[in-house]
Amino acid sequence: MSHMKAQQTRTFPPLLRIATVAIPLALTACTLEPTYERPDQPVPNAWPTGAAYVQGTGVQAQAQTPAASLGWEDFFTDPGLRRLIELALANNRDLRMATLAIDQARAQYRIQRAAQFPSLDANASMVATRIPGALIGQGAQSSVIHAYAAGVGFNAFELDVFGRVRSLKHEALEQYLAVQEVQRSAQISLVAEVASAYLTLQADRALLKISQDTLKVQQDTVQMVERSKRAGGMAQIDMHRAQTQLETARVGVEQYTRQVAQDENALTLLVGTQLPADLPAPQPFENTSFVAELPPGLPSALLEQRPDIMAAEHRLKAANADIGAARAAFFPSISLTAAIGVASTALAGLFSSGMAWAFAPQITMPIFHGGANQARLDASKVQKDINVAAYEKTIQQAFREVADGLAARGTYDRQAAAQETLSREIEETRRLSEMRFRNGVDNYFPVFDAQRQLYSAQQTLVTIRLARLTSRVDLYKALGGGWSQHTAMAEAPAAQSAAPGAQAASASLRTGTASR
Repeated sequence: MSHMKAQQTRTFPPLLRIATVAIPLALTACTLEPTYERPDQPVPNAWPTGAAYVQGTGVQAQAQTPAASLGWEDFFTDPGLRRLIELALANNRDLRMATLAIDQARAQYRIQRAAQFPSLDANASMVATRIPGALIGQGAQSSVIHAYAAGVGFNAFELDVFGRVRSLKHEALEQYLAVQEVQRSAQISLVAEVASAYLTLQADRALLKISQDTLKVQQDTVQMVERSKRAGGMAQIDMHRAQTQLETARVGVEQYTRQVAQDENALTLLVGTQLPADLPAPQPFENTSFVAELPPGLPSALLEQRPDIMAAEHRLKAANADIGAARAAFFPSISLTAAIGVASTALAGLFSSGMAWAFAPQITMPIFHGGANQARLDASKVQKDINVAAYEKTIQQAFREVADGLAARGTYDRQAAAQETLSREIEETRRLSEMRFRNGVDNYFPVFDAQRQLYSAQQTLVTIRLARLTSRVDLYKALGGGWSQHTAMAEAPAAQSAAPGAQAASASLRTGTASR
């Protein structure tokens, strides 16, 4: 017995030496991932120019705060809108699901990261074996042999010599970072949606008021025409004209009453809770200071400002890492199984008996898999090409959205100014027509026509003002704005590149922390 223990003492240290060399080798193995190179931008280096665009925009923007660094509390100037955005960020269910998806992706990454390390397990067992007497010897009686064992060890730990596990871990990390950017994109979209819904509500309230005011005027007009008709001063057709305009205004009142209610319901859904009764009164819709002015910046800055572009690049990096894992399948796979413990035929003497250990290295060399490994590598390369195309399309879509916003900013300003002038001219025409009618110079038809045109012009003016405001909100969103509440806090996410962001997230994941 003492000889066996001495032999164990002499033979076990080499096992330790092998393990202490093999495990660090697995953790510091090479990788077969292709070197990542960011694709070139498939868009021009400057914004479009022409009659629809404000000239000199790109030059002025470089000296101003980037739109993505402008906090939404500084961009939106209406107190009621700010309050609703705060409520939406706290209660919106879509944003909540996007945030929970980050936790899920983080957990998936931690699972994949754990595959780099051996899984140590403790075990204890008892085996009872009955041996018939005939197997022991003639005339012998049957006997029961008990075997007790306890120990610790790891099973089939892969030495990641060719970086397969490391590539899969890198892929999981990039997928996690992509989900993070998707959550940022969801928040930016939510801020813009709340703002657009709020502005639409204010516009429909303004249209409702115009219809109510017009209805009151037309009711007075119908009464006046009835009196004039009884006195013989107006014809029956004048009565029909007045009644037509009255019913037109009544239709508008019902239409915009319905739209205001639906706008409130849509806003309630976005906010995720009931609209507060003490919401600050909105500014008059004629006041265009609902939002601040925006500098567009340069197209290249979109790469660090738009979370959807950064998410697409993280997916591209994940596909690049998957190629490394697919390449590693062509090379030998080395795994280790080891255990150390004690064994005894009696439970009472389990820990006083001799030490037992096992060490089983295994190497697997792929020879024939029916082309499966090559097919998987081909699929990984195609997936990377797909992600390259998706990344480029995302950049093109972002460029288009900003260019549309810039075109809308220039044209809506001029269109609103022209419509305001048109409304004033029609209002003056109505006033003069009424004066000519009272003085007996003209009949009442020019008054009817001017009232009809004024009602339409006022509605169009509100619609243009709404389009102008929502286009600025869309431009703010297209430039990556809306991620942070305050400008000072927004500078960090907007200025950092994808690589530092990945490093920060990786460091956070290495600590094993989670937002619980």
